[in-house]
Amino acid sequence: MTHQHLTDEAKPPLTPARQLTLRFSSTRRGARLARQLAVQQFTEWTGLPYDADPAHAVALVTAELASNAVRHGSLPGRDFRLTLLLLPNRIRVEVTDTRPDRLPPPVTPPPADETSGRGLLIVQSYADRWGRTIRDAYTKTVWAEVRLRTTGC
Repeated sequence: MTHQHLTDEAKPPLTPARQLTLRFSSTRRGARLARQLAVQQFTEWTGLPYDADPAHAVALVTAELASNAVRHGSLPGRDFRLTLLLLPNRIRVEVTDTRPDRLPPPVTPPPADETSGRGLLIVQSYADRWGRTIRDAYTKTVWAEVRLRTTGC
C-alpha cells in the first residue's frame, strides 16, 4: 500500500456521494464521540460490519485526528469539526480545529522510551493518503482517506 502525505498545494478533487459534518467539544469525550460516530456512519453508508478492516482503520484514523485536534489544536471554548465524505472506493475523514498556526510535525518515529508521539504514524499506516489544508486564518483541517475495501494478502 502506498501512503501519501499531501499539503495545501495538492488538493484532490472531491465529489462525495455522501457527506456528514458534526461539531464536537474539544475534550477527550468529544474525541471519543467523534470516533464512535465516524464508525457508525461508515458502516451505515457502506454496509460493512464494525469489525471489518476498513471500519477499524476509520476508527483509528478518526481517533488520532480528533485527539490531536483536542490536544494540540484547540483554543478555550472552541469546538472541532468532523467531516466524513464518502468518495468512490474510499472515505475521507477531515478534522478541523482552531489552530492553523500549529501544523502537524513531520512523521518520524519517536524514541523508544517516549510514551506518546505516534499518532500520525498510525494515521500514515492506515490511510492511503493524508494531509492538511488551511483555508483561512482561523482553522486548519487535517484529513485522511481510507480505502473501502482491503486487498487480501
